[in-house]
Amino acid sequence: MRADATLTLNSVINSDSHRLLRRLLILSFLLLASAGLSLCLGSFPTPPLQVLNTLAAPQSSDIAFIIWELRLPRIALAILVGAALAIAGAILQSIVRNPLASPDVIGITSGAALAAVVFLSLLSSTLSIHWLPVAAMLGALVSALLVVSLAWKSGISPSRMVLVGIGLAAAMGAGTTLLIVISDDSAAMTAYVWLTGSLYAAQWNDVWGLLPWLVVAVPISLLFARHADAMALGDSVAEGLGVAILRSRLVLLACSVALAGAAVAFAGGLSFVGLIAPHLAAKLVGRNLARLVPASALVGALIVLYADLLGRVAFLPKDLPAGIFVAGIGAPFFVYLLHKSRARF
Repeated sequence: MRADATLTLNSVINSDSHRLLRRLLILSFLLLASAGLSLCLGSFPTPPLQVLNTLAAPQSSDIAFIIWELRLPRIALAILVGAALAIAGAILQSIVRNPLASPDVIGITSGAALAAVVFLSLLSSTLSIHWLPVAAMLGALVSALLVVSLAWKSGISPSRMVLVGIGLAAAMGAGTTLLIVISDDSAAMTAYVWLTGSLYAAQWNDVWGLLPWLVVAVPISLLFARHADAMALGDSVAEGLGVAILRSRLVLLACSVALAGAAVAFAGGLSFVGLIAPHLAAKLVGRNLARLVPASALVGALIVLYADLLGRVAFLPKDLPAGIFVAGIGAPFFVYLLHKSRARF
């Protein structure tokens, strides 16, 4: 009898693992196909065969610069940015235990945006624009430290963290608006485009600058995924299971801040990706964080990739920021989640 139960349990686990792998492979194939489509489309449409020839032998192609220096780094950056923001949102929703949590809601994105606008308004004339990502990441870090310190009371309370984050995001948003209003026209326009979220003029240096943050933060978040799943059952249950709640929560929060801050630093204020992608991924793989991280990364990459593609080709010859299209989907989705969760608040 016990042997039959064990065989049944193993078969269920194997079936579940196969289903997870199949869905991740489908998402990966969709992302690869979407990247190929994006390589072919633009102000200068390119046949797929010509794109493949250019990728294989760029030295003998007339469009090598278009493919390798204009489109490919932009596509790669869109994928990395979408993945980073989505994973950051999945981690936050897991440790805060709130379906509305995201880097935008708790103030991480607002901190990065305020620091970037301070740089563009006050320091861009004395420092190189290449320091902008550093300023944005410092802003995200300072914002996260403020949220943690203000929400601290014998530990970090998830509900206090959300409330403090919303307040700080509002205050930083007001500061950002004030700086844009008092800045000169050139700085204000640059800041406005950056705040909207754009992958325009992406370079390989941006890709290599963002990639290490994912390489470091993603494995750490997966390592602590079971701790997050235990904390989702409640702090008392997690403590009973031997989870060091404070340490786990701080490590996962640091991973989320690093991913969100790095993504915003290189792509600007792309809102709602960290909110939308984890919810869509959860419909496919469930709320287990170890499963949710890769699924959210793929869904987030698809969202940003298609938002950037629409910005490039839908209104030619104009190149619109990807953040416009993400916000156009994200804002109604946020209202829907708020309505769906109204009984909790």
